Order: sequence, then structure tokens, then C-alpha cells
Amino acid sequence: MDPTIRLDRRSLLAGLVLALTARAAAAKDPDPNTLFNDGVNLLFAGKPKESAEAFDALVKLRPQIEPELWQRGLALYYADRFADGVAQFERHKEVNPADVENVTWHFACLARDKDVDTARKQLLPVGNDARVPMKEVLDLYRGQGSVEKVLAAADAGPETARRNQRCFAHLYLGLLAEAEGNAAEAEKQMALAAGKYRMDHFMGKIAQLHCQLRGWKPAE
Repeated sequence: MDPTIRLDRRSLLAGLVLALTARAAAAKDPDPNTLFNDGVNLLFAGKPKESAEAFDALVKLRPQIEPELWQRGLALYYADRFADGVAQFERHKEVNPADVENVTWHFACLARDKDVDTARKQLLPVGNDARVPMKEVLDLYRGQGSVEKVLAAADAGPETARRNQRCFAHLYLGLLAEAEGNAAEAEKQMALAAGKYRMDHFMGKIAQLHCQLRGWKPAE
């Protein structure tokens, strides 16, 4: 055989091996955006365990972005990985220190992992969150305030904002009731957030997902 032909074939084979190796490496090192989107889409598809695993893979691939991933914390809560959820929301505080929602989900994870007293004693410090009715929600999680004050705050302000404010109010009243082990109250409040005061933004969809996973019917 002509040695030149043999050399060319060896070169082609070497190139093929390199291409296959690169393809295999790419398959093992997925795109971070794909993992993030998978995490979100799997969560809203009612597959929190698989969602959490996608976010885990993202954190492994890009550990520096872990503090940003509050969405992962939600997946961990619904996957019943409460201790991991506690850690995720504590990390998120580093980049979002004035978010009452982060405090509530941290509380819920800690209450489910330990107990309500522990969750209240270890409530995350938080800055000023001006969104309505987050001040009243925070007071309630602190063991102060009342459900009535949360709802009164949600019903104040421009009429165009009240539906959204009510959605958030009932979502976090329901989350607190679930953390406290009051399933009937949790269902009542979450069903209102998912039904009568339904919103189609991210957290509105979380209320709907919550009802779906618990087998609760949204309240019309």
C-alpha cells in the first residue's frame, strides 16, 4: 500500500477520534442555560425531584452562581430536601439581603427539617422590602402581626395592584400554615392564591404548582 495513503488514513482516523472525544466531553459538560431551563421546566411540570437534580448539576458545573439560584431552593422544598433548601436560601441572602420571600422559604424549609420554634429563632435578618404586603408577612413569620393585618395590607393601595397583592398574601399565609402543620388552613390559603387571586408570574405559578402537588383544588 502506498505509505502516503496509509498516512492520510491515520490522519483521518486521528481527526475522527478527536472529534468523537470532543463530542463526548461536550455531552458530559452540558450548557448551563440548558440546565437552568431544565430545572425550571421540570419544576412546573410537577417533577421537583428531577428539577432539583438539574439545579444540582448546574451548581456542580458553575458553583459560583449558586447564591443566585433561589429557584433551586423552591425545587428543593418541593423535593422534600429541606436541609438543602435551608442552605440554598442562606446562600441567596448573600446576593439578595432585602427579600422577605427568601426569609419565608428559608423558614418553611427549616420548620419542615427541624420545627417551627427553631425556624422562628433562626429567622434570617432582612432589609427593607417595600413590596405589599411583605412587611406584614414578615411580622407574621416573626410570630407577631396577624392574618387580618396581612390581608388588610394586601387590600390597600391601587385597585389594579390588589389582585397581585392578594396572590402573594395567600401564598405566604399558606406556606406558613403548612410549615406549622395546619394542612386545612394551608389548603384554604394556597387555593385562593392559585384560584381566585391567580397570577401567571413565577410565584403565582408556584401557588398553582403547590396545589397540584398536594392534590388541592384552586378556589374560584
